[in-house]
Amino acid sequence: MSSPPIQWYPGHVAKAIGQLREQLRLVDVAIEVVDARIPLASRHPELDKWLGEKPRLLALNRADSIAARDLKAWQEHFSQQGIPVYPTNGQSGEGVPRLKQAILQMGQAVNERRQRRGMRPRAVRAVVVGFPNVGKSALLNRLLGRRAVESAARPGVTRQLQWVRLGGELDLLDSPGILPPSLPDQRAATLLAICDDIGAAAYDPERVAAYFVDQLLQVQPQAQALLQQRYGWLDPIPPGSVAVQELAQRRYQGDTERAARQILNDYRKGWLGPLALQLPPTSSPPARG
Repeated sequence: MSSPPIQWYPGHVAKAIGQLREQLRLVDVAIEVVDARIPLASRHPELDKWLGEKPRLLALNRADSIAARDLKAWQEHFSQQGIPVYPTNGQSGEGVPRLKQAILQMGQAVNERRQRRGMRPRAVRAVVVGFPNVGKSALLNRLLGRRAVESAARPGVTRQLQWVRLGGELDLLDSPGILPPSLPDQRAATLLAICDDIGAAAYDPERVAAYFVDQLLQVQPQAQALLQQRYGWLDPIPPGSVAVQELAQRRYQGDTERAARQILNDYRKGWLGPLALQLPPTSSPPARG
């Protein structure tokens, strides 16, 4: 199963990366936000280097988009790596109070050091960082308890860094979605495209939808029945590219792009149910068939 080529060149990102790296020097805690449907694909490959030893929390956002068993598997995976992980839903607010409390507790060490030096306590400074459209701004608004930054279900809404203060206990830095200049791992890039974490101009929807069908059948045992029920494909479901063409013929007068966008939109909106596209490396995906 080969992945289609994904290419982008978001001009504002290079500037944002430089600004973010400068601001990270002022931050006490980093909140790395990833998409629960694709936790590994949505982790920035340079973030470990940028953060160094800085304390970090992982927000497994859109936690309601995957099955409970898969969410538990991802929590165990990251916990075994020593990364504190918190399932969240930036839209509903579920899991956000626990995340906020963890941020404040992690930041207490900063004020303890300040007090030992004879300095007054100050607000904990935390940064919310991650790929575009993983839900950073919605999560930040939930942490603040008000709509302080613009949020929308599309990449690229946040265009610049901005500090937002929560009383006197927490200062949050909202950052634009940070994509690397290129992603050598094209499978990961394709998963980002499927989940709408990369702008639509960067990929061919027909090839991405075909890859999605193949990936879902490989990873999720219930996908066969779900796809048959939704789209009327026969058993066994054909390879993704053929499946998209068949759907286009039956429903959209041969318009394969429209069929592809329908499939991707159905998944993004959750109309296929809670389905992860990545499982932890220790999980064995079921055989197709």
